[in-house]
Amino acid sequence: MQLLQASLYDQPLSLEIRHNQQCLFYANELVSEQPHAEHTTHQFLAAGVQAELTLQMLPGTQKMRYRLSLDGRCTHSEEFLLPAEPASKGTIGLLALGFKLFKSAKVVKAALAAASLAGYSWLFSFEFALVLVACLVAHEYGHVRAMQYFGIKTKGIYLIPFVGGLALSDDKLSTRWQDVVISIMGPAFGLFMALACLLAFVITGIELFAGAAVIGALLNLFNLLPILPLDGGHVIKSISFSMRSWLGLSVCMLGMALGLLVSWYFGLALLVLFILIGALEIVFEWRSRHQSYLVPLNRYGQWVSALWYLVVIGGHIAVIYSFADTDHAILTLPMQILSN
Repeated sequence: MQLLQASLYDQPLSLEIRHNQQCLFYANELVSEQPHAEHTTHQFLAAGVQAELTLQMLPGTQKMRYRLSLDGRCTHSEEFLLPAEPASKGTIGLLALGFKLFKSAKVVKAALAAASLAGYSWLFSFEFALVLVACLVAHEYGHVRAMQYFGIKTKGIYLIPFVGGLALSDDKLSTRWQDVVISIMGPAFGLFMALACLLAFVITGIELFAGAAVIGALLNLFNLLPILPLDGGHVIKSISFSMRSWLGLSVCMLGMALGLLVSWYFGLALLVLFILIGALEIVFEWRSRHQSYLVPLNRYGQWVSALWYLVVIGGHIAVIYSFADTDHAILTLPMQILSN
């Protein structure tokens, strides 16, 4: 994928991304190669003169700034937009495409929210449905806040009956770190909500809050499974594809195998549909891996992402485990699932 094309001393100067490497060509010859990162410097000779090309990703935008210097003197500096990512991206992959038709229809959001509330009320009770919807909104709001932090335009939150919710965006991602943060902030906000419900139960003794805490923790824990298009799958994909594309493919395939095993064990037919959607996303990602402009995670970012992922998982398990000794059937259900 070509990022930059210019002319220097009447000779073509171009920058391309190949295998997560920035390849600089001068006079149609490769003169510099650096790992694709948020800040990169290329040094090369142009007509016997020492030249330097510096590129920097502008935070929260889809732009990069480049600076061309000859013999230490800046000759040109300009900003340019990154090209569109060829692969389909989104919080839940291809399922989001169906909602693009309704991106400005607030009535659809209200109708879906009402349908979710009615469906959960039918399964449980109206009071519990209200708390459960609040937990889902908190989860999706975490995604939205992360998008806003990176300057990514959002379409809002869509609640889907008996499935959960979606946080949709208008812009494309530019780094793997953005994918990690946006994906994990949903379960992180879900953890804050579960802890708030747990505290409310400790203070008031109302079992409604206890049920919301454990059910919310279980739903977020399910969402952290390393299966695309779930949030956990996006985190694992960003980490593994930042190391080696073949490793990313292998890890994602293992995640799908785990998802199929979970689907078979618990009889979750809907999860199979999610896995099929995730498989399409993996295929798109793999086929366009040599053209992707997404800045990969460095070694530090990989460790931070993995640790953050494990901490959020541990937090939700701790909330569920706090009710391990109770006699209430609903409160012990998540613990029984984890034990199995």
